[in-house]
Amino acid sequence: MTTLPVAQVLHRKGHWTGAADSVTLDYEGRFLRRKRLVAASGEAFVVDLDKTTSLDAGDALELGDGRLVEIVAAAEAVLEVRGTNLARLAWHIGNRHTPCQIEADHLLIQRDPVIRHMLEHLDAQIIEADRAFTPEGGAYGHGRTHSHEHGASAHAHEHAHDHAH
Repeated sequence: MTTLPVAQVLHRKGHWTGAADSVTLDYEGRFLRRKRLVAASGEAFVVDLDKTTSLDAGDALELGDGRLVEIVAAAEAVLEVRGTNLARLAWHIGNRHTPCQIEADHLLIQRDPVIRHMLEHLDAQIIEADRAFTPEGGAYGHGRTHSHEHGASAHAHEHAHDHAH
């Protein structure tokens, strides 16, 4: 039986240097605590972090022997949102707790037909694309926003707003 290398240390983007292997993960895949991954080199390893963590593109996991594995954001199905009032569109996206990547001239969100329909009614121009998705991390830096899925764990946070849409 072979023992896989274990990564228990995370180095945030800009706080590490040197050669590294890489692992490509989509937005959901970059939210983890303990998981077996396979690096671009083909080497499998286990991530075993203290708590569930949102990994960002450019972060690096340190294996037990000191080697680094850089996190790369995978291309995924997104909607590029453009319009004359991006702030208004961003507000409506945020009001629905939808993760959003904010760029100077457009917004990126995961493909969602309901949100798309809402945005089109707000005169947004929508383009389907396959791009790396790295949404804003929330009010306090690293972290996740939560969509309005009402699953078992989707609303484990406390907040004050009305769910009547």
